[in-house]
Amino acid sequence: MKNLILIRHAKSSWDFPMDDKERPLTNNGKLAAKKMAQLSQSFLPKDYQIYCSSARRTSETAIIFSEVTSFPKEAIHFLDELYTFDCSQLVKTIQGLTNQVDTVIIFGHNAAITEFVNKFGDQYIENVPTSGFVSMQFESKSWNSISKGKLLKIIVK
Repeated sequence: MKNLILIRHAKSSWDFPMDDKERPLTNNGKLAAKKMAQLSQSFLPKDYQIYCSSARRTSETAIIFSEVTSFPKEAIHFLDELYTFDCSQLVKTIQGLTNQVDTVIIFGHNAAITEFVNKFGDQYIENVPTSGFVSMQFESKSWNSISKGKLLKIIVK
């Protein structure tokens, strides 16, 4: 069985002209990320790996999450391929995960997250908002062979 938790980065700033990948979290985004981590903590399994987009806003969200949940920051895997808004790229990355790991948390971006949840989940979600948390379970022994899964928990602000 494979368990996947998708977390959309918290609210980021559009205040200054800069490359999209470098946009930081707003103060409200930082507070929302902390609250989301606190709310989701009781739904986390004992063992999991964290993968995160290399964008600044997802990195900041994942680091806040790690501080709240006592997950070591050094254990977060930052992947350039998770800096995507495309569901097919997200699927490709997830299907390429090592099968030694049964539970994965991914910090990423919309529209990829919402499309993934709607493609592979058993419930329709209009939109996974910033700081949104979606936990899914797949009856599969391999990430490469995941198909329709079950949504276990959705947390939105």
